[in-house]
Amino acid sequence: MPVKQFKPTTSSQRFKTGLIFSEITKTKPEKTLVERLIKTAGRSNGIVTVRGRGGGHKRNLRTIDLDRSIEILI
Repeated sequence: MPVKQFKPTTSSQRFKTGLIFSEITKTKPEKTLVERLIKTAGRSNGIVTVRGRGGGHKRNLRTIDLDRSIEILI
């Protein structure tokens, strides 16, 4: 896994390093495995039941198939 060196714009970043995950993951998830996350924002029948849960950015839910059957060929 490659290591990223930061530019020394401040004294604390002079020896700062970080990992690059481009080999492991994609930047965007596979479209066929993503569905929209529907948020109710604390509403039941249109009435606010939980305060302070409004707005926010759109979010997606990635489906993970944990019950895949693996066929063993003999």
